[in-house]
Amino acid sequence: MRKTFLLLLFSIVSFSQTNQLWKGYYSYNEIIDISYGNTKVVAATENALFSKDIVSSELNIKNSIDGFKPETVTSVYYSQNYKLTLTGNDNGLIIITKDDGTIINKVDIINEVPVPPNMKTINHFFEFDNKVYISTNYGITVLKLNNLEFEDTYYIGSSGEDLPILQTTVYNGEIYAATTSQGIKKALVSNPNLIDFNQWQIFDNGIWKGITNFNNQLVALNSNQLVYKHNGTNFQQVFSLPQQGIKFTSTDENLIITCNNHVYVLDILFSTIAHVTQIPDNINLFTCAITIDDNLFIGTENNGLFQTQLSNPILFDLLSPDGPEQNYIFRVKKTSKYLWAVYGGYDRTYDPNLSQKGISKFSNNVGWEIIPYDDLLGVTTLSNITVNPINEDEIYVASHHDGLLKINNAGISVFNETNTGANGLQNQQITTPTYVSVRINGPAFDKSGNLWMTNAYVERPLKSLKSNGTWQSIDMSSVLVDAVAERYAPLVIDKNSTKWIPCFRANGLVAFNENFNNKFIVIKDEDGNIPNNDIRCLAIDNRNQLWIGTYRGLRTLSVDKFINENEIVANSIIIEEDGLAQELFYQQSVLDIAVDGANNKWVSIAGAGVFLVSPNGQQTIYRFTKTNSPLPSNNIIDLEIDDVTGEVFMATDKGLISFLGVNTKPSDDLSNVYVYPNPVRPEFNGTVKISGLIDKATIKITDIEGNLVHETTSEGGTIEWDTTAFGKYRVASGVYMIFISAEDGIETKVKKVMIIR
Repeated sequence: MRKTFLLLLFSIVSFSQTNQLWKGYYSYNEIIDISYGNTKVVAATENALFSKDIVSSELNIKNSIDGFKPETVTSVYYSQNYKLTLTGNDNGLIIITKDDGTIINKVDIINEVPVPPNMKTINHFFEFDNKVYISTNYGITVLKLNNLEFEDTYYIGSSGEDLPILQTTVYNGEIYAATTSQGIKKALVSNPNLIDFNQWQIFDNGIWKGITNFNNQLVALNSNQLVYKHNGTNFQQVFSLPQQGIKFTSTDENLIITCNNHVYVLDILFSTIAHVTQIPDNINLFTCAITIDDNLFIGTENNGLFQTQLSNPILFDLLSPDGPEQNYIFRVKKTSKYLWAVYGGYDRTYDPNLSQKGISKFSNNVGWEIIPYDDLLGVTTLSNITVNPINEDEIYVASHHDGLLKINNAGISVFNETNTGANGLQNQQITTPTYVSVRINGPAFDKSGNLWMTNAYVERPLKSLKSNGTWQSIDMSSVLVDAVAERYAPLVIDKNSTKWIPCFRANGLVAFNENFNNKFIVIKDEDGNIPNNDIRCLAIDNRNQLWIGTYRGLRTLSVDKFINENEIVANSIIIEEDGLAQELFYQQSVLDIAVDGANNKWVSIAGAGVFLVSPNGQQTIYRFTKTNSPLPSNNIIDLEIDDVTGEVFMATDKGLISFLGVNTKPSDDLSNVYVYPNPVRPEFNGTVKISGLIDKATIKITDIEGNLVHETTSEGGTIEWDTTAFGKYRVASGVYMIFISAEDGIETKVKKVMIIR
């Protein structure tokens, strides 16, 4: 007999308290599973949860900002009796969300069940007699709902081994389990020794996908696309499907079967009362469905959760909360009007993923809007975004397969190998000429209004769209090793109009400036102090230092060296940790770097979250990971900063969130200085921000009698005050004067802030 392991109370309790510094920009379109209560439907995406009350229309959302932090959601169940939502994950994590907002993470299966991690996936929840029977890839685990403690685990394989269970139900005092390889098994649900696999017998040897008690009838879904009812002696066919069923569930009145392209709702006589094959204006793959009274709810793979009427399933309402098209966002770009997002891109070796996705844009006034793929002239694999600095309504989007999109008030157009002339964009030259793939990356404007970009797999990979509308190509075959095989990360352009081009294969970092007699410098290998020739990202800071993120470490250099030198050696950043000198981010894969208004650097490290380091990299100010922050993943693909507000956008492989930083871009003068919050009320626990500052301004804060309580110098456009007197004690209630002066003392400003204790 397989020894059972009693699952102890390995639970982490958190509460739904919104973190004021973080925002979530999640998509709620990819529906994994749905459940229901008397009046509400509950839907789960891969990493979020939302519910809609069909009577009050109240919408409730739970995501990482609220403390709801799944691994990858695989199933969801709502207990009407206990007012609990149980969310299962592929690693065995069960998140219990109470109706009052309390969130409990049950990690018992993760920590205590002695099977490999890939065997801990939660497949289904079934409630019976104040317990939930949890179907997993190793067996059945029982959770008591009255105290949320785990009771037992049943390994019911023929020899007591692990056996994946897809679904359970109880019928006539017996528990039935649909397994992946040993048919349907059953046992007396009241048997006190269900941990003994010998107590479980094979009920049927078929290959079953699901089983349910529908109106006191034992009904099962077979892999042969047929639905059967057991008549007491054997199974008899009651319904036929046109394709494999993927979800099989029932309510008191209905049996609901979900296939990829069909949703069937049957009555107690197994007659079809609703059949949905298409939701208008959407290309749908269905994932799940449920009914509540005359309401049918359908979850889709990419388009959200829809509601219609059983009696007339023609008109559909989208219930999913507002959000981007999907959670995997490859690049974001912030302008004063919009936050832009694209979903295409490429893999580790720059092979395009050929995704056919639209473009999303977000504004505070409207929310999320989508430019659908059908409007993008067939352009796939959108991988980068840039904005014309003199016309914010002109957007350029690079495709890593189909050229370059231009979006403006006149509409959408595309540049590719067919319409840019002999000096324009080129088809790849490394594979057969009949295979068309125009791989563009890193568009960036120089100070003259010319748009520069790279074109992979060609001998003339550096392209520019001149401000006069003509195209130029730069031949790099003489400076690159095997130019036709090279690929590129996004380029950057410095104040001198030098183009810094990050390569993937053997060429490291290439610098080019046409204004210096078409000068090239190649920085790579040991001679250039580059730890790895695969350059993943670049950023130019406020002091004209180029930060270089490679596949195996970080380097910096002064961009001005290009002007007077013919060889450049990059610099390591050496920090002291635990009394030992070591290299910052030694041998780490740097995914992205962004520079804030105070010249601090946000650095994303593969699998390790994001760091905020000081301007010279010597101090780590923050480190955010999935463990200590609302980050849904430790892989931040892209970083973007709103220079005006200081908001730092982090696009991860599991969703987009932001952190409200305080380091904004400095203003040109002191005419727009403002203080917030003002007044500071007793319930406020944050810091006072003074924004709209010029760089290196002196800020002095005094009480009404002129006693100095705080003094600092701005780096960027915003400073914080913790409302203490030089960090010693909290200042008393009253009005405080803020005196601001420029570094040269010519320009000054005076503001006030009221503090109420």
